[in-house]
Amino acid sequence: MIATPRFIFVHLHKSGGTFVNDCLMRYIPGARQLGYHLPRSALATELSHLPVLGFVRNPWSYYVSWYSFQRSLPRQNALFNVLSASGTLSFARTIRNMLDLEANAGLRNQVVAALPAAFTNRGLNLPGFALQPIADSGLGFYSYLYKYMYGEAAGLHMGRMESLRTELPRLLAATGYTLSDELQRHIATAAPSNAAPHGAYRDYYDPALRDLVAVRDAAVIELFRYRFDD
Repeated sequence: MIATPRFIFVHLHKSGGTFVNDCLMRYIPGARQLGYHLPRSALATELSHLPVLGFVRNPWSYYVSWYSFQRSLPRQNALFNVLSASGTLSFARTIRNMLDLEANAGLRNQVVAALPAAFTNRGLNLPGFALQPIADSGLGFYSYLYKYMYGEAAGLHMGRMESLRTELPRLLAATGYTLSDELQRHIATAAPSNAAPHGAYRDYYDPALRDLVAVRDAAVIELFRYRFDD
């Protein structure tokens, strides 16, 4: 999470936030980092009046990005290790486990126990207690994470990660900030940040898993008008 004199940026996982963080810290006067992957609810009272900016991505794409990124690491995080049985399960079985966290109490309890008990300000930075409310929510992991990170819609201004290079200037300008030439150039030309190589996300899904994401993550899919073939 980054605070500036005009707005707050909340960094939703694997949704372009590392790129945005770098832009803001380099070019926005007075920008300061408040922890890492902290939710909007963690904002200090004196900052709660500021508009909140954020980015979201196609949920089908998110699951492929998350899985590929974790597989690329020399040491995977606790969430991945539980859901994938320490990397022995396929993409489809791992993501099905992720989508079933809301309904599968046994698996959910394993994940909650494996996650840290408090914020660590690194990596996933999702304590076990923060995931526990996913129980019986009907939400997929990404939709739950979206709701957890951003909270209520009031004062929230979102862009789609897929068009980040055009959406970020629009969001910044809407707060009254005048973008410098250097910032505009950086947004337009800088390489993506924190990305893991993978193929087209559609190729990772069988019809059943595709449809399960459509059900579990309908909240994000419908709000931002995503489709599987975007």
